[in-house]
Amino acid sequence: MSYRTGLATSLVAAAFTLSVAAEALAQDLRPGQIRVAMRSDVNDFDPMAFSTVNFPTIKNLYDSLIEYTPEGRAIPNLAEAWTIAPDNRSVTLTLRADVKFHSGAPFDAEAVSATLRKAADPRAGKNVYPTMGIVQDWTVIDPRTIRITFKNPAPTRQITDLLQFISVIDPATIETVSTRPVGTGPYLLAERAVGQRVRLEANRSHWRANQPLSPEVVLTVFENDAAAAAALESGAVDLVYGATGRTAVRLRGAGYQVVDGPGPLVQVFRINSTRGPFRNQTFRQAFNHLIDRAGILRVGYAGLGEVTALPWAPASPAHDPSYAQRYAYDIDRGRALIQQSGLPQAEISNWKLLVNGGDEVSTRISQIVQGSLARAGITIELDLKQGAEFIDALLTGKFDAVFGAVGNIQKFPTRLTTNSIYRTVNNPILGEPNPHPEYVEAIRRVDTALGSEAEVKAAYDNLNRVLVETAFGIPTNSYPIGLIVASPRVGGFTLDIDNMLVARTLGFKP
Repeated sequence: MSYRTGLATSLVAAAFTLSVAAEALAQDLRPGQIRVAMRSDVNDFDPMAFSTVNFPTIKNLYDSLIEYTPEGRAIPNLAEAWTIAPDNRSVTLTLRADVKFHSGAPFDAEAVSATLRKAADPRAGKNVYPTMGIVQDWTVIDPRTIRITFKNPAPTRQITDLLQFISVIDPATIETVSTRPVGTGPYLLAERAVGQRVRLEANRSHWRANQPLSPEVVLTVFENDAAAAAALESGAVDLVYGATGRTAVRLRGAGYQVVDGPGPLVQVFRINSTRGPFRNQTFRQAFNHLIDRAGILRVGYAGLGEVTALPWAPASPAHDPSYAQRYAYDIDRGRALIQQSGLPQAEISNWKLLVNGGDEVSTRISQIVQGSLARAGITIELDLKQGAEFIDALLTGKFDAVFGAVGNIQKFPTRLTTNSIYRTVNNPILGEPNPHPEYVEAIRRVDTALGSEAEVKAAYDNLNRVLVETAFGIPTNSYPIGLIVASPRVGGFTLDIDNMLVARTLGFKP
């Protein structure tokens, strides 16, 4: 199976570039310093540290092998063409010839190979590592051609998801990429003041014609949503990236632009099933009914999103809205499951809810849950942590339970495993081997379902059933991530499938 090869590829790539340029011309945008308010500081410049706090920089410092349109159609990027073998056991990439890294080093197949080696390392690959689980090996054929071979036949969308997830790093800086980012992206790092700002300067050797439009992007950290909104209203910044639903709704009414992309997150009540009462599966299952999802959506996100009991966006092929009805908020059903668990009263309250104290939404929704649980006889404390202390606890499993968003839920279902709590191997929270083998097997079944539509649907249905039964993650609602609230003067927004900030087409209206 071939995707946009030869002349067809060139035409598609050209059409995509021209469409972006045409948008800028239609709005008659002018360049300028783009001042962005962000809700928290970037904590890692490694594109494989795929966490929402790093979303403001990834697409500006790096380019991925391919991209998706907002509708989810795969299009060329650093790979100008790709061919999937008829047996779905390999994909061969043809790379662009006109690309250089910020360092001046050439982008080529050896650079892709070095990036793949990092991604395939359990530690260095970070959040990209689980997606690399389908890869057996790869071969550099020539400077512009590389073939990736899979352990088993892989679904087409799983292959393109992998390619879209791989942002290529300059091989000379792979060991230091967390603090010294060198990619091929439209901007390069000019300044980093920890806890204060990140300043990006235009990459004037960028391979996209006439991009980036604006010469500089300044990302300033604001301690809370209210401060970021006030900076926008005063004219101190041009847009807020990562605004809350409440702020977006309020400022939209005041004439500001609200830009919402196609890649929402799902908020998940993450349960460390290796600790305390959460070792008991029936007790965990009770939380399917003990969490007021509608209340969380209303109070935390001003109603922007939808209630869900599964970790999928509506666009996901595994999405099944019926689960939200079957596992609705029901204190009596929750109490019954607690009783069935056989746990003594003292033990059901012997845990704490970790809370990101620096995030207003997390604090609000944790308080809602604390109140709901009290009605069911579970009295808990909130363990407030902030900044690096909270992130460390979240990503290393130093918690009993915590709210944390998961992404990649609008793509192939097993992309879910890129999120720490849902990893099937080297899970930093649940450990190795994964204590939920039925979940691991359900993921494997989805990955290998290449037959009829009925077979594929059965695999998705099985995964959904296993997710609610194992109950180590209790999804509550989808909500927009990377929500942008901008001055009416700003134009040229490019929607990213993951809702990351794309600054290369931004400019100012006359």
